Amino acid sequence: MDIFDQLNEEQLAAVTDESNACIVNANVGSGKTTVLISKIFYLHHEKGVSFQDMFVLTFTNKAADEIKARITLLDKTITENEMLYFGTFHSVALKLLKDVLPVESLGVTKDFTIVSPDEELEMAKTIITQHRLTIKYESQLLKRIENAKRGKILHGNMKKPDAINTLIDLLSQEKIRQNKMSFDDLIQHTTALLQQYTFSPAWIIIDEFQDSNSDQLQLIKAVSDDHTKLFVVGDPNQVIYSWRGSRKDIFETFQEDYHARVLSLPQNYRSCTNILNSAKCFLETTSDLIGVREPGNKIIIKNHYNPFQEAQYLTERITENLQSGMQYNDIAILYRLQKQSEILENVFTKCGIPYEVSKHKTLRDIPVLNWVMNLLAAAVNSDDTNALMSVLCNSKYGEHLDQFQANVIVNTQAPEKSFLFDKIADFKNWCQNKSCLTQVYEYFRINEYINPTSSAFPEDQKYIDDLFGKIDEYIRFQNVDLFTGLQQFINSAALFGVDILKDDIHLENNTVKLMTLHSSKGMEFKQVYIIGVNPGLIPLHTTMDEEEERRLFFVGMTRAKDHLELSYYTSPDDMRVSPGKSYYLSFIPPMYIEEEQVDCADTDLQLYRHEVAETRHTDQLQAEQKQRMVRHQKYGTGTVTQETEDSITVCFEGYGEKEFLKMFSEFEDV
Repeated sequence: MDIFDQLNEEQLAAVTDESNACIVNANVGSGKTTVLISKIFYLHHEKGVSFQDMFVLTFTNKAADEIKARITLLDKTITENEMLYFGTFHSVALKLLKDVLPVESLGVTKDFTIVSPDEELEMAKTIITQHRLTIKYESQLLKRIENAKRGKILHGNMKKPDAINTLIDLLSQEKIRQNKMSFDDLIQHTTALLQQYTFSPAWIIIDEFQDSNSDQLQLIKAVSDDHTKLFVVGDPNQVIYSWRGSRKDIFETFQEDYHARVLSLPQNYRSCTNILNSAKCFLETTSDLIGVREPGNKIIIKNHYNPFQEAQYLTERITENLQSGMQYNDIAILYRLQKQSEILENVFTKCGIPYEVSKHKTLRDIPVLNWVMNLLAAAVNSDDTNALMSVLCNSKYGEHLDQFQANVIVNTQAPEKSFLFDKIADFKNWCQNKSCLTQVYEYFRINEYINPTSSAFPEDQKYIDDLFGKIDEYIRFQNVDLFTGLQQFINSAALFGVDILKDDIHLENNTVKLMTLHSSKGMEFKQVYIIGVNPGLIPLHTTMDEEEERRLFFVGMTRAKDHLELSYYTSPDDMRVSPGKSYYLSFIPPMYIEEEQVDCADTDLQLYRHEVAETRHTDQLQAEQKQRMVRHQKYGTGTVTQETEDSITVCFEGYGEKEFLKMFSEFEDV
């Protein structure tokens, strides 16, 4: 096929390799995805391996969709239904549990639903209350549960064990009672069943292998037999998710466990060599990464007075770039923390610069969708007590029952009356022979329960209409009945989120892209600006892994193809960020850089204050600039009020001050 003619020597060697196990160290910009697609085609067309006999595993739904789309584009005779086991680890595990493995032996049915981390946390807290368990460091409950399952012993101020293992047992029983599985359960239960029941593909192909964790390695081992061949592709220089369980030694572990052949894709086709050689300064000396492009432009290092002055500068630069023939979507602005996008968004909006910003949202960010999804979850899973109670006891939507009233209804089904409870209980029977989602809307009288007289009603109704549109599209694509489609959508939403909540980057849109260094992974742009290269931001002041911070900066730098600009502030507007350039900039040899100093006298500070005042009160902004804001999975966003070497105190609206030990803290800076 023509696709093989485009491969270089190293790429072709990887594609045609038929070792029992092969690991490909695919350096940044080396054509990893092309190799992976070519490998799949080689096995199918040249070796006669059916798509049904391949497991192609990724770490994001977006990556899985891209692989399937590229395959069907290259060969229009191939349908997506043939690629049964092309997907994320969790989605493939879900399919095995639903369609192949005897999941009933675990105590659940094939109709089980997926519990999100937020739901699992609430379930655990309910168990603690009901059984009066003594649990220390409850603010980090999910992390404690995860660590205890893996046999990790707590240190710090815990002088004697608490009831964490009892909680784990009770939580497992409760999930079984409610016919649910968590994300970890999907992987662990699939692994356990595969060790008892043989189901092995001919080939296992893994993309972005550096993001794997120990549980996923165990799943691979369980699904493999003596005849299964493994082909994994990844970049050791892009291990940037240790907080999700990825490990720097994952490549060495795989090589030892499977006696794998090691190949390399050393050639970078993306970045000009000045950018590439500069980025390599942040890697270990063992990297074999080489560039094949021309030297190109030197890296510009620029000093700005503050983020607002920089945003004005970027507006001018973007305008100049457009006049020279560049498109908006050729440009990306990268930063370490999500909150750094705020000033850029404000200034770009005022100046008419079209942009997209990558932000993470959950259902809890849109209360009406959270309520509706709980309503549907309870309707398709009659054992889902948590969702049912959330629907009945919601203070803003539904029937506004208190906990006592809801318990009476749920546990005795009398004497209280609840329209929603009755409708939920009868939903499966009603749903037979129904095919229209509009009927579901009318069946639950949703409009009556989302405050039709409130000012938020039109917006809430629009959210629900968009959600139902997505569900309808999903059901039609899956070609299943209404009830099954709703079940599958609930699970898909738990695993991958709901599209209308995502504020993702769409590369094809002609907009400037704003994103964190983490979210930029896998993308490339002609022109990249990395802002805020100050001590405290790059590297981050809370970092526990200096080596990983360097790899993250390397990832950001290598998003640039032709032009890279790094900037730092004289007045960074954040008390936790030091003025002046980060010592990271001293790693780059002078031969590759060109420094530019912005004249701070040109900064119109009165204009700065005026612009800020249009979006928020000046005193509020100044207060926020002096405080570190963090997000907690249970308590939401809060302000750090005190921090010591061992502990951190955060004030949350509605909860007051909470103190956490750093060793168990799980915060995200905002």
